[in-house]
Amino acid sequence: MILKKIKNPFLRYTIIFILIFVSLTFLFVTSVYIGIWGKLPSKKELSTLKYQQASEVYSADSILIGKYYLLDRQPITYSEFPQHLTEALVSIEDERFYNHNGIDYKSMLRVAFKSILMQDNSSGGGSTISQQLAKNLYPRTKFGAFNLVISKVKEMFTANKLENVYTKKEILLHYLNQVSFGDNTYGIESASLKFFNKKTKDLNIPEAATLIGMLKATYGYNPRVFPEKSLKRRNLVLQSMYINGYINETQKDSLIKTPLQLNYRDFNYNDGIAPYFREEVRKQMLQWIKKKNEKEEAYNIYTSGLKIYTSLDYKMQVLAEEAMKEHMTKLQNSFEKSYGKNAPWHKNKKLINKAIKQTLAYKKLKKMDLSESQIMDSLNVKKTMIFNDWDKKTTKQASTIDSIIHYIKFLNIGSLAISPKTGEVKVWIGGINFKYFKYDHISQSKRQVGSTFKPIVYTTALEKGSEPCTYISAEEVEYKNLEKWSPSNSGNKEEAYLNYSMKEALSNSVNTVAVKVLEKTGIENTITQAKRMGITSKLSNLPSLALGATEISISELATAYTSYVNGGKWSTPLLIKSISNSKDSILEKFAPKISEKPAFSKETNMIMLEILKATIDSGTASRIRSTYKLKNEIAGKTGTTQNNKDAWFVGITPKLVSVTWVGLDNHEIGFKNTRIGQGANAALPAFAILYQKMNKNSSFDYITKSKFNKPTSEVLNALDCNPTKKDGFFKRLFKNPNKKKRKVFER
Repeated sequence: MILKKIKNPFLRYTIIFILIFVSLTFLFVTSVYIGIWGKLPSKKELSTLKYQQASEVYSADSILIGKYYLLDRQPITYSEFPQHLTEALVSIEDERFYNHNGIDYKSMLRVAFKSILMQDNSSGGGSTISQQLAKNLYPRTKFGAFNLVISKVKEMFTANKLENVYTKKEILLHYLNQVSFGDNTYGIESASLKFFNKKTKDLNIPEAATLIGMLKATYGYNPRVFPEKSLKRRNLVLQSMYINGYINETQKDSLIKTPLQLNYRDFNYNDGIAPYFREEVRKQMLQWIKKKNEKEEAYNIYTSGLKIYTSLDYKMQVLAEEAMKEHMTKLQNSFEKSYGKNAPWHKNKKLINKAIKQTLAYKKLKKMDLSESQIMDSLNVKKTMIFNDWDKKTTKQASTIDSIIHYIKFLNIGSLAISPKTGEVKVWIGGINFKYFKYDHISQSKRQVGSTFKPIVYTTALEKGSEPCTYISAEEVEYKNLEKWSPSNSGNKEEAYLNYSMKEALSNSVNTVAVKVLEKTGIENTITQAKRMGITSKLSNLPSLALGATEISISELATAYTSYVNGGKWSTPLLIKSISNSKDSILEKFAPKISEKPAFSKETNMIMLEILKATIDSGTASRIRSTYKLKNEIAGKTGTTQNNKDAWFVGITPKLVSVTWVGLDNHEIGFKNTRIGQGANAALPAFAILYQKMNKNSSFDYITKSKFNKPTSEVLNALDCNPTKKDGFFKRLFKNPNKKKRKVFER
């Protein structure tokens, strides 16, 4: 009725339009509020916010070495935010943050006026920090043409509820822990660690401004990808901080001149420190979670924010990886040169075809029922590939088969260093490059151990009553009941006239003597002794066991050798020391696993340690002294397997037992000759170079300057004899060194 009294039709229709618009708007907003376009979160739901958190892996010295995550997020407390971080955020994203209840109507009107009336796309979105938090917590769903309007209204209601549930500080806390910084990085702590390799609390003003500046466009303002754009955006944040009174003009002018300096560290699965170690920790964690979830609260390694504290020594691992690269670069070069143009990865078609058929690419094509020729045609297709070598990367047109041939020639390594008292793992190098060689030579591999098994044979002999100064002939023997098996030494024929003391025979790794010691001691007794020392693998029940012709893992060998510096008790490798939840409450601690009883007597222990020290001082590992000039107290043993397939070195010091293996993953390829492939040349240097580096760092003095316990006078007297003695004149007269003695091996 009132409208009919309005004479001006334009005014009347305008009022009608406004009333209809307001009514429709009211109905629309009401429909959003009551949940027709999707249920809004309740205050109760908002008061118990939970989001995915990355699980963190720490070294023994509390350095973050890796993460397991679906979304890379590490929530922190508000007290860990530097004040200038929140000031930068409020200045650039929501300058009236402390004066509104989640919705900044003034900003909304500004955006509406500029965007709709003035068609200015640079006006921004008008969303408050609370609205942005709502958007991050509850990602938008699609509603067709009305998508943006519906989402905005829902976010406004949610933002208002958030303001009623949380204080302003708590909203900032949730926002900065929740927000995305691109590259699957969520939350300020993860971003700070990634771009500046420091914790949020340590960010300076320009660094904080750089990260806050990214929030407008995480890719477009990524400082690694677009440093110039990121710098301009950072300076705009600093300008906003000045306008809002958080910094003065002098500070602003000075900070704007600061160059953009990143310390980028991507917590990538393939890269970073100790990738093989982190993968083994992940596997052990999955087993722990499986058992835990059967009884208690469900944990997820990728989302529960667990904190895993390990035994790894960060500094030592860094040095060990450096030593490995230095040594393996040179060794690879020598290895390839030794074969020259006749290398099996070029000439041996049978070997190459076998390697091709073992690849996933070949197996995948085979499942598609393609013929052999079709598969090979497919694998021969050229494409742009990056070939990795130790000293360079090469981009070229190559096929899958070219790639197989390139990587089949690479020597690999497994190196483990543990504390003999506790088994705590200090160094874990499972291979040369985790990105290209996922196979872990510590946790997954078993190889023949060569002469590194001989100390177990001699330990058994001592336990069975043999004296260390017992002399045994080095004469080569052909065993009639072992298909004329005839183990030999690398020395000259004159060795046939020599008799070695047990000390000299072991320190110089004399094969013929080792077999005779095993024969006298007994194979079964030796196997039993090995089990007492912590070896669990099934051992060969053949005389070749004396020469290490049996497959054992690196970790088992390390376990066995810990008994020599731990009073006869072995300790197994321990990777994880404790696990905590996201609030740092301890969920479980892990105790070292040490044998209850000594595997041998104190006297045997002292004798064996003296013999293994002699191996370093004057035996097969003497280049520790001569070439690498190490003066530390070290014992050890080298090992080389048949046809130079495997090279080993075990280094023993009072506080560290280190086992290193070097060889090829393809068992059909060995070193060209013993000069290159022997343990003293192929494996020992990785240990020696590491110790050279540790000697230069005083933080390792507790290891490098440690001393072995002195042996008793009785033990020293038992070892006090000539290393060798020759056969008598008449025995030499009637012995033909060119003729092998024939006999039956007595079991």
